[in-house]
Amino acid sequence: MTSTKSFQRTGLRGQLEKLRHLAQPFFLPLEQAQGWQFIGLLIALLFCVGGLVLIALSGLISILQQLVPDLTEKYFGGVASTINGIWSTWWGAAFTALFLLGASAFFAMRQQLRGRRWLHWVLLGVIVLMLLAVNGINAGIGFIARDLTNALVAKEQAGFYRILIIYACCFVLALPIRTLQIFFTLKLGIMWRNWLSRGLIGDYLNNRAYYVLNPNDEQATDVDNPDQRITDDTKAFTEESLQFTLGVFDAFLTFSLNILILWSISQKLTWALFAYAVLSTTVLVFAGRRLVKINFDQLRYEADFRYGLVHIRNNAESIAFYSGEEPEQQETERRLSSVVDNFNLLIVWKVIIGAMQRSSTYAGVFFPYVIMAGPYFSGEIDYGRFIQANFAFNMVESSLFFVVNRIDELAKFTAGITRLEGFQAKVEQVSQIEPDDQAIRLGQHSIVVHQADLTPPGSSTPILRDLSLSVKATDRLLVVGPSGCGKTSFLRMISGLWAPSCGSVERPDTGDLLFIPQKPYMILGSLREQLCYPTEEDRFSDDQLRHVLEEVHLTTLSMRYPDLDVKQDWPRILSLGEQQRLAFGRLLLNAPRFVVLDEATSALDVDTEEHLYQLLLQRDLALISVGHRPTLKSFHDTVLELSGNGEWRLIPSTSYDFGHS
Repeated sequence: MTSTKSFQRTGLRGQLEKLRHLAQPFFLPLEQAQGWQFIGLLIALLFCVGGLVLIALSGLISILQQLVPDLTEKYFGGVASTINGIWSTWWGAAFTALFLLGASAFFAMRQQLRGRRWLHWVLLGVIVLMLLAVNGINAGIGFIARDLTNALVAKEQAGFYRILIIYACCFVLALPIRTLQIFFTLKLGIMWRNWLSRGLIGDYLNNRAYYVLNPNDEQATDVDNPDQRITDDTKAFTEESLQFTLGVFDAFLTFSLNILILWSISQKLTWALFAYAVLSTTVLVFAGRRLVKINFDQLRYEADFRYGLVHIRNNAESIAFYSGEEPEQQETERRLSSVVDNFNLLIVWKVIIGAMQRSSTYAGVFFPYVIMAGPYFSGEIDYGRFIQANFAFNMVESSLFFVVNRIDELAKFTAGITRLEGFQAKVEQVSQIEPDDQAIRLGQHSIVVHQADLTPPGSSTPILRDLSLSVKATDRLLVVGPSGCGKTSFLRMISGLWAPSCGSVERPDTGDLLFIPQKPYMILGSLREQLCYPTEEDRFSDDQLRHVLEEVHLTTLSMRYPDLDVKQDWPRILSLGEQQRLAFGRLLLNAPRFVVLDEATSALDVDTEEHLYQLLLQRDLALISVGHRPTLKSFHDTVLELSGNGEWRLIPSTSYDFGHS
């Protein structure tokens, strides 16, 4: 669980740094580019797109003037005069310089755009181009609405229908552009999510980060529900980041294209809009800060509630055997209550923010009428110009109020950034930890523990003291002792999950050492994949797999499922005894040199246990077993007895008496 104190310390600067840490690597590698370079390239993208649009539009108007000069002058005369005005003044040189500056920025950063990152920028540029096209059409619609209104007022029927046709053509042109913009936005979003999720999964499974971040003691980690952070939080972040970024671009373009129109009609209305936008934005952003914390808690409570339901599904049979429906219901309802209580608080703040948003929206409706009514009644402007001023006011208002109108989504987005970046930083930190080569050394031909003290994580008391032993090829060690004495902890140290607090452990490489727990791990896959795990399944033929099933007395399983590629919910279908025999089949196929068995035959009868151990002995494997049955002694040559207070002793198996211990 991410601490509240840590959350409260996150200011605007820290939140922006988290956003950069999540967003920039998709476009620019963090280690090769600074934050200002990333922002600079985003601005350079605008310069490049704007320059290309200006060049393309200039070329198109020039062609139309050559081919159909009369129609161009009649319907696009304003556009043509504006373009000619740009190129005949210093504005042309300014736009050219900005375009060259943007292109130079991308050329200078070309090394950082390798690895398909250039494609991400191209898609983003195409989306911005479409936003610019739609905003250009919207700006033109303001002029068309003015002329259309004046034609209605003057009752010019012929002119009205000509303008109406142009009006309709604008919408016909805007529809495919807006549709393609949605397509490319969704495409870029899924590419981003795929890239980010794969990176998180890679770090999560590297260096056993998944194990470190999911300890037995839930209080020992500050990362709750990693599954939700990789799935829901990643999906929400990529979608909302694109929506927010493109929304900012859209607002900027809308503002740029309409502010000059509004200013040319009424400077007084423009200044009133600026003052009103600053006041409303300040009040709503201040009030919306509370929403960030509430949304952060809501995401966590929702994930906890979902995990509780998944836990019931995964342990359905055990709960049914215990008839434990009532405590499970109580715990699930407790988690649901946390969701509901926090959401009730969220409702209150949403209503407050919503009322403030609507108040600002309703107030904005009156500004054009209050300020423009006087000039209209005095005859300074006609009714069409009044309509155009109202249209431009609404467009500029929507761009200035971009943050205000999305304060709720922004609060939820900010909370998601905190959760996802916290998880990303944690898994990166754990995945990059260098192993302690002095404490645990791999690549050895035997297992050697030298004067090792083992202290469980979160504890200060060693559970084993000054332990020294060795297990060479074909040696067989049985670990015994009362429950809670540290038998499984000893196996964790042998397997490299826990490092000794002092002393050292030598062990073979991972492929030469296989660990079989009491409750074997059943993967989400086919019967073939279950048997071959964790090696490649194409290493073994169907005959080999069926032969192994026969060896471990699971012939009935191959008869029930003759198709080895069938996928089932194996932990639910197979009994614990069948799962343990399947794990032995997996062991035989993997053929390691050393095997660690943690009560791996506890659910089997004595005869089956003997048969499975005989299979291991026939292959001359080195064994380390944990068990309580006296029958296990005959399969081992040495017994390690743990007392539970850190003491231990090594005894030849022929001299060890289970009854005496």
